[in-house]
Amino acid sequence: MRQPAVRLLWLSQVPYAELLALQERWLRRLQTEPGTEAGALLLCEPAGPVYTAGLRGGLTSEEATRLRALGADVHAIGRGGLATFHGPGQLLCHPVLDLRPLGLRLRAYVAALEVCAVRLCELQGLPGAHARPPPYTGVWLGERKICAIGVRCGRHITSHGLALNCSTDLTWFEHIVPCGLVGTGVTSLSKELQRHVTVDEVIPRFLEAFKETYKCTLISEDSPS
Repeated sequence: MRQPAVRLLWLSQVPYAELLALQERWLRRLQTEPGTEAGALLLCEPAGPVYTAGLRGGLTSEEATRLRALGADVHAIGRGGLATFHGPGQLLCHPVLDLRPLGLRLRAYVAALEVCAVRLCELQGLPGAHARPPPYTGVWLGERKICAIGVRCGRHITSHGLALNCSTDLTWFEHIVPCGLVGTGVTSLSKELQRHVTVDEVIPRFLEAFKETYKCTLISEDSPS
């Protein structure tokens, strides 16, 4: 059976708002002609510090003002979950996919995202990475979260996705309660491996894990559409 084809768009280091705008264009494209294509895998490294709050909130207006005073942008977005941080040194992956050509239901789709991140960690030399059940959705090394996952799905079409810490400045997380989970920590590939791990280094292995997990082919596009 022929595998579904997913468009691959690597945006390099861009403002978070640019990723959101491209995501919205792809959502409209898939919603206009549902079921005709599998969708797109949007990848980037945020160009600056950004805090996001999901559908369950996580940031008061006073907290948002405080975070902006630190020099960060703050966005309220439509994914599941609470507050988290995005910034340089982090791989952001937003699959905008129609789950029907992929033969997936939402729960299996989220589990597959976790599998991709776990597999990437294994390929980088961290065999202890593992997923945990809600409310601890994401990928962990012990009590330290290395990859946050928050998605949205409407009419079988997904948006948002995962954020994996490669060489992220983890001190930004100290200004919030990441994902509302008190008593847990955050980590990065660089911290765990005790060497500098760039986003560029991990992308080939992440794409390998994505194709393997979702049983799809990836077609590179030179420019966003």
